[in-house]
Amino acid sequence: QVQLVESGGGLVQAGDSLRLSCVASVRPFNSGTMGWFRQAPGKERTFVAEFYLSNSRTNYADSVKGRFTISRGSAENTVYLQMNSLKPEDTAVYYCAARLTDTVPYSIWGQGTQVTVSS
Repeated sequence: QVQLVESGGGLVQAGDSLRLSCVASVRPFNSGTMGWFRQAPGKERTFVAEFYLSNSRTNYADSVKGRFTISRGSAENTVYLQMNSLKPEDTAVYYCAARLTDTVPYSIWGQGTQVTVSS
């Protein structure tokens, strides 16, 4: 079974940058989609960004477009989320997720990494 491990969270100030990493236990991980979701305190988990492994297509939530970039690492089982111009409202636990095909719901989740942005 594929496992995902996130890293890179932390406490930063508004306007700073962070890069989150997600490593899948399977190599290579060439099919389906890998994505990032986040959950703020007292709120539901929401979509942030996703990367289609077959064609490198990406999607972003409107709230992060132009500030966040999702990309795949050279190791092929790693996905990054570069977060620039961070805002206090970006504070959340960020989860890496994967699905083995593009047409099914995300079913593989990491343990999450905390991102806190102070004003």
